[in-house]
Amino acid sequence: MKFDYDATYFNPTDVLDCGQIFRYEPFQNGYRVFSADKDCYVYTDGAKTVVESQHPDYFYNFFDLGRDYGEIIAKAKSFGVPVLSRACDKAKGLRLLNQNREEMIYSFIISQNNNIPRIKGIISRICEGLGQKMSSPFGDFYAFPASAALSSKGPEYYKALGAGYRDIFLSETSARIAQEGISRLENLGYDDLKRELLTYKGIGPKVADCICLFGFGKRDAFPVDTWIEKLYREDFGGTLTDRKKINAYFTSLFGGFSGYVQQYLFYAKRANL
Repeated sequence: MKFDYDATYFNPTDVLDCGQIFRYEPFQNGYRVFSADKDCYVYTDGAKTVVESQHPDYFYNFFDLGRDYGEIIAKAKSFGVPVLSRACDKAKGLRLLNQNREEMIYSFIISQNNNIPRIKGIISRICEGLGQKMSSPFGDFYAFPASAALSSKGPEYYKALGAGYRDIFLSETSARIAQEGISRLENLGYDDLKRELLTYKGIGPKVADCICLFGFGKRDAFPVDTWIEKLYREDFGGTLTDRKKINAYFTSLFGGFSGYVQQYLFYAKRANL
């Protein structure tokens, strides 16, 4: 099945290439995207972006297509921040994804102090080693493993896959989630959710914010990484050096739109707008 959407507000390249997802690859005229045990083919055809999948409802929600990003952009521009307004004009097709929560926990544990090609490689090897083999019209692929499967391996397994010092984080956090589940996290607000995530092995403030934003849909989260630190100094004239304080500065400034603003600003700094 397939459906389409106005390409003005759905640019697959901008959506996928902004650090919120690691399981995708170039495919035919666009990209093949993987989430949990599902996949889709997404591409732009003229004025429309098209999504083809056996799971249309899942990917309609995954790409947040029920939300009007024209309104979000108008709100973001209303803050009167020049670099933010430039990013909104340049990246109208950027959207925040609604991703599988457990997959995001492990993906962002892997992401810390890492680069995107290496992150993608580690995740791919974990899926091939522990994930269920799936088939779709676009070819076979491996699902992201369940926590029970991840917890069946010790740190040495993840080290052998290239996870480095994150090996113990993956082993211990998957064991905890396999035992406890994450249902108690589901309905927490941003502050409480972040506080709880910080109790898991290998999750610090930046990783917790990424999980809150990209996994649990907390749009008041604002991850601070090296790009955002650079932007804070150069475009906001900031003098703070503590990332927790920089995070507090941005969340107090942008409130419930912090997550959207973060992605536009991240885009802006990487694109040197």
